[in-house]
Amino acid sequence: MTADAARQILESVRNGTLDVDQAVEKLRRLPFEDLGFARLDHHRGVRTGVPEVVYCSGKTRTQVRDIVARLYEQGDAPVLATRAEPEMLDVVREAVQDTVYFDSARILVAGPERLVRKPNYDGSYVAVVSAGTADLPVADEAAVTLTYLGDRVERLYDVGVAGLHRLLGSLDLLMAARCLVVVAGMEGALPSVVGGLVGCPVVAVPTSVGYGAAFGGLASLLGMLNTCASGVAVVNIDNGFGAAVFASLVNGRGDS
Repeated sequence: MTADAARQILESVRNGTLDVDQAVEKLRRLPFEDLGFARLDHHRGVRTGVPEVVYCSGKTRTQVRDIVARLYEQGDAPVLATRAEPEMLDVVREAVQDTVYFDSARILVAGPERLVRKPNYDGSYVAVVSAGTADLPVADEAAVTLTYLGDRVERLYDVGVAGLHRLLGSLDLLMAARCLVVVAGMEGALPSVVGGLVGCPVVAVPTSVGYGAAFGGLASLLGMLNTCASGVAVVNIDNGFGAAVFASLVNGRGDS
């Protein structure tokens, strides 16, 4: 449930189109619902503006199906399930037929028609930038998450430091963004370069892309943490989702 949905329930009670008992029934599963193997936080959207999102890794297909189904039934926003395997789509569709799968992003979205409607603050957008094509799964995770949080998203892919002319050819796009999500593996240099060019916040996302000395993204993470560019914040390795939520908050929430 989002803050807007809670307001609608209270407005309906006030104007007489919903009685108190009906309102209680709608609200009775707040703040959480115990499924035995999971406690679903139906109240999170009201508190934070971002409903609970399902992290699929480590969960069975049946668990993912049941969690998504209950979040979908109780909510009014799309349900996102990250790090989902393609095989989960058919299982989730048993419960929520209107479910789509984004292959590169590895995200399931139940109820895509429920796209969050966020006020368009003078055309503001978040730009998702990737250093290389190998970074696209993480970049797409960020872009899809932002889209279903209601943000306008611009993508700028494969503009790493091995060919800086590719990046410099899109300076106008970068400088007009409200926030940037910059995704890079290997040595993780791209967020520092971008951070020295723009005046908006930069969310740096290290990826596990790279040869042996990249240490599964640790080299990229340390490089980003040691950036000399101001205005750069760093999330964990491969955490495109976390970067997207932070960027969405920077871009402005619909309930603010």
